[in-house]
Amino acid sequence: MLIAKKLLSLLLMISLVAILLPVKSASAATWSLVWSDEFNGTSLNRANWTTEIGTGSGGWGNNELQYYTERPENLQVTGGNLVITARKEGYGGMNYTSARIKTQGLQNFTYGKVEARIKLPSGQGLWPAFWMLGSNITSVGWPRSGEIDIMERVNHNPNVNGTVHWDAGGHAEYGRASGNLDFSQFHVYSIEWDSKYIRWFVDGQQFNEFYIENGTGNTEEFHRPFFILLNMAVGGNWPGSPNNSTPFPSQMLVDYVRVYQDTGAPSVISDGIYTIGSKVSGKVLDVADVSTASGAKIQQWTNFSANNQRFRVQSTGDGYYKITAVHSNKVLDVPSSSTSTGVQLQQWDDNGSNAQRWRIVDVGGGYYKLISKASGLVVDVASASTADGAAIQQWTDNGSDAQKWSFTKIN
Repeated sequence: MLIAKKLLSLLLMISLVAILLPVKSASAATWSLVWSDEFNGTSLNRANWTTEIGTGSGGWGNNELQYYTERPENLQVTGGNLVITARKEGYGGMNYTSARIKTQGLQNFTYGKVEARIKLPSGQGLWPAFWMLGSNITSVGWPRSGEIDIMERVNHNPNVNGTVHWDAGGHAEYGRASGNLDFSQFHVYSIEWDSKYIRWFVDGQQFNEFYIENGTGNTEEFHRPFFILLNMAVGGNWPGSPNNSTPFPSQMLVDYVRVYQDTGAPSVISDGIYTIGSKVSGKVLDVADVSTASGAKIQQWTNFSANNQRFRVQSTGDGYYKITAVHSNKVLDVPSSSTSTGVQLQQWDDNGSNAQRWRIVDVGGGYYKLISKASGLVVDVASASTADGAAIQQWTDNGSDAQKWSFTKIN
């Protein structure tokens, strides 16, 4: 949605064949609802959404023709729906108005099932979308942030498109269209996104799949937090301009937006006390110097079954876990909620933040990876070291043994 559709060069297409060819396989996830907006009130929930105002840069990067507002003429919550209305009217120097909302800075997600039930309009020059952008876009820019277009429709097209954009030494994209749909009805548009694939669905029927495991094809972007957007553009490089047949006002109705996380963590990961051992070194997570202070660093050390090497693993009920050092009662924490690679982990007072919440994912062979809710990065032994005292850090998921952990239950 951010910029106009482009064809990949033949060279890039050839180099990416391995990640573009889909492997049809059903999701084995056990989904648990972690966030939603049902739009049952009378106004936009500002704890979930902010509005975009104006014309953006270059018509929001696409030479779009609308001016986005938050006026009730363009944006309402009514009748159990979010209603985005595109109008033909002079406003802010443009000839059309509409609305665009986002969860940026409020609700961010890494992996999961993201879905919305939406009724879409038809008309030349109309471009409704339900999509996601990488939360680090303000620091790294686009396309390095990554973009996941869950649903886009243009004009009178009988289908919708599901697409990803990312940086592979320049802008790369891959997408497919769904089957034909009856747009007089609501449909549920969704993705299922994990560490290996992004898969697109309409009403539960899959129509696209994209392989991202271990950042294959420079897809590291898709292992980090994203935020959600809903909007309806008018005009732009892809749909072209409206014409005399385009119905105005036109409305995009959103019944709900829901996000689920996979709670199917293996049974070995349950409330209890564990040592957490590195596959690469055979050493265990250890709080440096047996410190009880907030900010004490996490390292690896030979397993002496000491209390500073024992951790209580507790579900927080949303597909994530907190990991608490037995000797200090402080939790495993990403300093300052950083999203940077190479940040050494620490222990800190439990404040319930995303920096202290971890997904525990079975990678086979009795090992697991630990994924930070705050950053989407995984727990890693720095430089794959086998030495006592090596730093335990967060790093991009690369599937190496330095990122695989065994959980040995103490009691």
